[in-house]
Amino acid sequence: MSPVRDSEDQDIEVVRRVLDGDVETFRVLVERHQSRVLAMGMRFLRNRESAEDYSQEVFLRVYRSLSTFRGESRFYSWLMRIAYHMAIDANSSVRRVESLGELEPADSGRTPEEQLLYQRTREAVQLAMKELPSHHAVCIELYFFFDLKYEEISGMTGFPVNTIKSHVRRAKMRLRETLADSVTEA
Repeated sequence: MSPVRDSEDQDIEVVRRVLDGDVETFRVLVERHQSRVLAMGMRFLRNRESAEDYSQEVFLRVYRSLSTFRGESRFYSWLMRIAYHMAIDANSSVRRVESLGELEPADSGRTPEEQLLYQRTREAVQLAMKELPSHHAVCIELYFFFDLKYEEISGMTGFPVNTIKSHVRRAKMRLRETLADSVTEA
């Protein structure tokens, strides 16, 4: 069985236990998914304190809505759909985070040279992402940084699946061009 499937099975088991009255086990879901929810908060709110408050609100809403989870999608997808809509509500204009490093652990074991190269690459990607139309950026961020499938992104954003595929493809092409130009300029 794949690690993703194992994780999903564990999530479903935790949901079942919480719904059966073992509310303390909800902590397992929070610990497993908190970094991704916080990262989404950072992408939309651009402020660590606001993102932490947002993350708590998301998990509070998830807890209160847990009985509505029917298991028709992955728990992670359901959670991220709630997080996405709450982020949109918290920040009516879709703004992207200044730092793509929120998903990256601070102590990555890199040498100073590797860390500098990583930092410069991240900065180049940040600048390139700012040049994307917002609907392209949202789709590519959800696809690559949150590992969501096209169907899951469609459920979150309301965009048709083929539109999402097109947005991701166009964003990748534009990022490739922009980043290639920045390399030749350096």
